[in-house]
Amino acid sequence: MGNRVTRGDFEWVYTEQPHTQRRREILAKYPTIKSLMGPDPHLKWIVSGMVLTQLLACYLVKALSWKWIFFWAYAFGGCINHSMALAIHDISHNVAFGNKQAKWNRWFAVFANLPFGLPYSASFKKYHIDHHRYLGGDTLDVDVPTDFEGWFFCTPFRKFIWLILQPFFYSLRPLYVNPKAVTQMEIFNALVQFSIDFIIYYLWGLKPVIYLIAGTLLCMGLHPIAGHFIAEHYMFLKGYETYSYYGPLNWITFNAGYHMEHHDFPSIPGCKLSLIWNGLLKHIFQTAKRPLWEKIEVKDPKMGVWGRVTHRQCKRV
Repeated sequence: MGNRVTRGDFEWVYTEQPHTQRRREILAKYPTIKSLMGPDPHLKWIVSGMVLTQLLACYLVKALSWKWIFFWAYAFGGCINHSMALAIHDISHNVAFGNKQAKWNRWFAVFANLPFGLPYSASFKKYHIDHHRYLGGDTLDVDVPTDFEGWFFCTPFRKFIWLILQPFFYSLRPLYVNPKAVTQMEIFNALVQFSIDFIIYYLWGLKPVIYLIAGTLLCMGLHPIAGHFIAEHYMFLKGYETYSYYGPLNWITFNAGYHMEHHDFPSIPGCKLSLIWNGLLKHIFQTAKRPLWEKIEVKDPKMGVWGRVTHRQCKRV
């Protein structure tokens, strides 16, 4: 990992992010992995079914009381929306229609965004590229918490609050850390999203719209599925900055738990990532395997918002 220095409690390193070199070395030794790269032919149909399910749910919840709106938003709609967020993640890597149909992937991500109630997909794509290219890069990877987050959310109770507020930090942090110009696709994403919200409101009232938005915000914070946000890159083993989870939640998260594999090979769709770990490379990824629930223990004084490997000299390419 190179020479390390301490700034706050971040693990500061003066090297480039490790996955690019790992990818070269692994592909040189196991070139057959390239056969796993390419689109997922089932993703567009699964996503379409999830969108239609949420639209049906909007109709079904329109007459419920507010307490049941929020209950179903957390217990049902939030699960679908979180899974959809990870589908959008895969779509951002062009695995719905392939690299040769990049525009179709962008438009389809806007369609997948509809159950969120808020525009998300285009902005996510814009910043997620940097997360892969400059993993942990100072001011480049907006997935890394700010100094204020690390300083303030330092007690068990404050870390608990930080987990609840995750969707707000993920949406607002880029505007502070690495602001970028608004793109045409982001404008298109917002226009389509708010138009659909208005149509739902016009047909069935306010409650279905709140159901969608509440599900989005609740599922990204303190929610059983949201543990992967902490599990992926917070430093639980000295010297490792990416981790994988191989448990049953992968069944509903498009194999997002295979995260070290994903960063090494972002062109491989989630449905095929398990073939890497179960095949020739099992011994490579074994050291980064950790139980998911172990990773979100807020009472552990050694674990906190500071627990990220951060690259000081991560160059733009």
